[in-house]
Amino acid sequence: MKVTPTALPDVLVIEPRVFSDERGFFFESWNQRTFAAAGLDATFVQDNHSRSLRNVLRGLHYQIEHAQGKLVRVCAGEVFDVAVDVRRSSPTFGHAMGMTLSAQNQRMLWIPPGFAHGFLVLSDAAEFLYKTTDYWYAEHERTLLWNDPALRIDWPLSGAPVLAAKDAAGRPLALADVYP
Repeated sequence: MKVTPTALPDVLVIEPRVFSDERGFFFESWNQRTFAAAGLDATFVQDNHSRSLRNVLRGLHYQIEHAQGKLVRVCAGEVFDVAVDVRRSSPTFGHAMGMTLSAQNQRMLWIPPGFAHGFLVLSDAAEFLYKTTDYWYAEHERTLLWNDPALRIDWPLSGAPVLAAKDAAGRPLALADVYP
């Protein structure tokens, strides 16, 4: 497994060892011992699976209490995945990073607690899997405005995104609840 920091050093790209042959492929998407040896010592409590169509933009979500770390990957299709540092005390507060995750490149992204997360579907459809380090609590969920100019996210849009009402009504970073 190869672990590489991103422009936000706490957000990590994880490239698993993939064993391929004429039958297909196999890789471990999670092995606590291997991940701990690489410095990712997380305990996951929930697995989530979503399917979305082209131009669906989900996010940018985080929980102001019960902050969640997320290990994310795509098992079908392709997305542009984004993390935003919402820890006021961090030197990278308000900075965003984005990268393509796909079933083909088999990359995963570790997004630690303290970051907002979202993605845009680039393929006709995409299935997105993620493990979380805490449970989902509706009352603690917050949404950053996906197109807040302060975040400088260069979403690779082809037309207007398809948004849930809560994502369309996200708050700009300047008005958002953030971590200390």
